[in-house]
Amino acid sequence: MSRSGRAAADRFGRWAEMRCVWRLRLAGYRVLARRYRSPAGEIDIIARRGGTVAFVEVKARASHEAAAFALTDSQLRRIARAAEAFAARHPALLDCAWRFDAMLVTPRGWPRHMTDIWRPTNG
Repeated sequence: MSRSGRAAADRFGRWAEMRCVWRLRLAGYRVLARRYRSPAGEIDIIARRGGTVAFVEVKARASHEAAAFALTDSQLRRIARAAEAFAARHPALLDCAWRFDAMLVTPRGWPRHMTDIWRPTNG
């Protein structure tokens, strides 16, 4: 991918994340972090509503179907490891329920919020 292509993709991704943040806020979530990075991985959005913390992966593609297919098992495992690192730095969240969500974004339309899409396995 060319430098201009990467820059355009980065802009589209940031725009998609901002739309997701607003969608979550309108649904009553409080955004705790954006683009959280740890040595284990990155989480696009971490949000809380009530006693639930949602670790949200944002996928922006031409269609919702293409965005859904862009979620990989290895990516979800990295997000789970990063969630553990985030919780270790924020022990008050250990009493909350954790959920792994995805938000699918297209150039037009409202982001589609898919809740509890994946559960990590121990071991």
